[in-house]
Amino acid sequence: MMREVFITIYLFSFWVVFSICKLFPLQSKTTFVTAFGDNVFYTLHAFEKELDQPCVIIQSNFCRVDLSKENREVICYRTRNPLKWIRAVYHIATSEKIFIDTYFAFLSVSNFKPSVICTQLWHAVGAMKKFGLEDHSVKHRSKTAKRRFKEVYKRFDFVVIGSENMKVIFKRAFGINDNQLIRTGVPRTDFFFNEDEKSHAIQKMKEEFPIMEDKKVLLYAPTYRDNQFVVSDLALELPKMQEKLGEEYVLFLSLHPAVKMKFHNHYADFVFDVSDYHINHISLVSDILITDYSSIPFEFAILHKPIIFFAYDLDKYEEDRGLWDKYENLVPGPIAKSTDELIHIIQYNEFDIEKLIQFGDEWNRYSTGNSSERLIKAIYGNEK
Repeated sequence: MMREVFITIYLFSFWVVFSICKLFPLQSKTTFVTAFGDNVFYTLHAFEKELDQPCVIIQSNFCRVDLSKENREVICYRTRNPLKWIRAVYHIATSEKIFIDTYFAFLSVSNFKPSVICTQLWHAVGAMKKFGLEDHSVKHRSKTAKRRFKEVYKRFDFVVIGSENMKVIFKRAFGINDNQLIRTGVPRTDFFFNEDEKSHAIQKMKEEFPIMEDKKVLLYAPTYRDNQFVVSDLALELPKMQEKLGEEYVLFLSLHPAVKMKFHNHYADFVFDVSDYHINHISLVSDILITDYSSIPFEFAILHKPIIFFAYDLDKYEEDRGLWDKYENLVPGPIAKSTDELIHIIQYNEFDIEKLIQFGDEWNRYSTGNSSERLIKAIYGNEK
């Protein structure tokens, strides 16, 4: 109840400031509002290459991607700093183009002028867990919250997709139609097709973690659980993993950007927290991905490397959040329900790489290395 009260007060404040700022004329500029940063990073690169226009980046306080650069205005979006917050709202209200990469509640009260184009980049290539209107947790929210969700999704003029699979999901999650979908591919996947960028990233990661010269890398990248945004323990049995796999592997831990880890690492030679590193860079140097219901496998599959799906809480997670299909049908790799099963899969190399390659091709149909450039040309084509 109190949560909705705070949200209502915040949105009313935003609406008042937005309405005042909207009285100013639109400017030939673009505003990027980001929580994750990855897709915005590559879209910005193409934007600056193709166009000579000002842009503003408004980022949340848990965005881990460095978007700062000369001639860019970057604003950290925090209501605790009223002047920066007002300036951020001003840019949102006076920009001809808006790019966002997740759900932002302020969109529910952002009645843009008719000529403004708002493009949803989203922050994932594919999806296993339900979100948007299909999220199981939505049924427990108030009528006010449900109306707010729908108002947010109405602001999306376009949504970027990398596959026809994601088309079906977005249409159900956001209540949009075919005409709102842009089949340019997902910007962040451009990285995997750029040999120079990849070589530089690999070299940098090896310098940061010289242990990779002697050990293979297991990457554990779980998604978040509702109401578990501070984690003090892992579902993996680390002593057992170190005992059975420590001679050959190290474990890289990459948490969801919204999750904070609070635990003392007793396995300093085996477990390394890489949550602050770019997930694409970590993926490049990882030999096996261990995940659950995260969207990471959809782009990791481009690399044609093994994936294990550690679904220790499958029944509960499916009940709480919901999945787009039966889990067994969604994943292209072996499923482990316990640490023992996971270790067994690794030791006996129980992977079907052909199935994984097919999975990657299907979900990245339009992501072929120039997604960012194609997106900018699609949105700004007439101007160019």
